[in-house]
Amino acid sequence: MTEWPVLLAGAVGGRAVRLRRLRPYADREEWLRLRRDNAAWTGPWDSTSPTPGSRPVSFARMVRDQEREARAERLLPFAVEVDGRLAGQMHLFGITRGALQSAAAGYWIARPLAGHGITPYALALLLDHALGPMQLHRVEVNIRPDNAASLRVVSKLGMRDEGTRRGYLHIAGAWHDHRSFALTVEDLAGERVVDRLKRLSQASL
Repeated sequence: MTEWPVLLAGAVGGRAVRLRRLRPYADREEWLRLRRDNAAWTGPWDSTSPTPGSRPVSFARMVRDQEREARAERLLPFAVEVDGRLAGQMHLFGITRGALQSAAAGYWIARPLAGHGITPYALALLLDHALGPMQLHRVEVNIRPDNAASLRVVSKLGMRDEGTRRGYLHIAGAWHDHRSFALTVEDLAGERVVDRLKRLSQASL
C-alpha cells in the first residue's frame, strides 16, 4: 500500500486534473457551495443510510473520518480538482488485501464539467494508481442502470460488465440494483489505463 496522502495529476483536453486529499478548512466553503449548486444533479445518485434517524455528518467530521480510513489503508478519499478549482470527488474504497487484492471506485463531478472527458480521465488516473503502485488485482465500479452519464464513463475505459447486483446499494432513500463493471491487471496486459482511454477514444472517432 502506498502512503497517504497521495497526489495524482495529469491533463486532458487542455485542462489540468488533480486528485488530492480534501482539506478540512481550505476546501470547506467551496465544497459546500459545490454540493449545494449540484444538489439536483448528484441527489438522485447519492448514497443514503437505511438506518432510521440517521443524520448527515458535518464537513469536518466527513474529512476526519475519511482521513482515519485512509491511514488505516481502507480508503483513498480524493478531491477532484480541475484547473485549480474543486470540481468533485473520487474515492477508492473497500480496499481488501490477502487473496482478494481488490477495491471499488466511486465518483461525482459538477454538472458543468460533465461530458468533457474529465471524469473518465480522473478515473483512469485512479485505476492506474490502484493497479500499479498499490498492487491491487481488481477494481470495480457499481452503477445504477439508469445512470447514463456514469455508464458512459466506464464504457470509455472499456471496463468489463459483470452483470447486475440486486438491491446492491441504498440510494436516495431506497435499495437499488447496480450493474458491476471491473478491470483486472490481466485485462490491461501491461497497458496503462490512461493510454487505454486514449486508444479507445481514438478508435470511436
